[in-house]
Amino acid sequence: MSETPNHNLLTVKETAEYLRIPLPTVYYLVQRGQIPAIQIGGRWRIKKSSLDRDILHQDKQGQPTVLVVDDDPSLQELFKTFLKKIGFSRVVVGTAKDAVTSLRKQKFDLMFLDLQLPDAPGDQVYKTAKQIDPDLNVIVITGYPDSEVLDRILQVSPVTVLKKPLKIEQLNQTVKILGHSTSRVEP
Repeated sequence: MSETPNHNLLTVKETAEYLRIPLPTVYYLVQRGQIPAIQIGGRWRIKKSSLDRDILHQDKQGQPTVLVVDDDPSLQELFKTFLKKIGFSRVVVGTAKDAVTSLRKQKFDLMFLDLQLPDAPGDQVYKTAKQIDPDLNVIVITGYPDSEVLDRILQVSPVTVLKKPLKIEQLNQTVKILGHSTSRVEP
């Protein structure tokens, strides 16, 4: 995969690579007006700054984006509330398939990953996530810290592990340790 272009106007091909979506999809979205584009000399050009702001939702404050992968509805709600209060952009999904789809669509600063998912073990999601974005910070959340799934992840690389049930204080400390400044959320 090529490096992200530094210039502001992208070709359709560069846009497809930047967004990690197929080329025909970019044409489709441009023609439907869902990706802001202009025509120059009969060719579509897409403003990178508009993509960052409108499509990837990376605003000027550098709001961190977080992917939460957990099938427990109450935990999903906890994450949504917590991440919203500290001003993080968030995507919350409940399956491995949805997690991989999200990772291919958007770049994330941080991923909270449950090990027990309904459609695949967490280590498979971890490996795929690291193939897509080797720099992604992954935090494992589990009620089973002695599991084989976690052992398989730890054989690949060290990770931060949070033991369920999660508490707001754990999330505050974890986000702080990873270098994201937050306004502290009280439990």
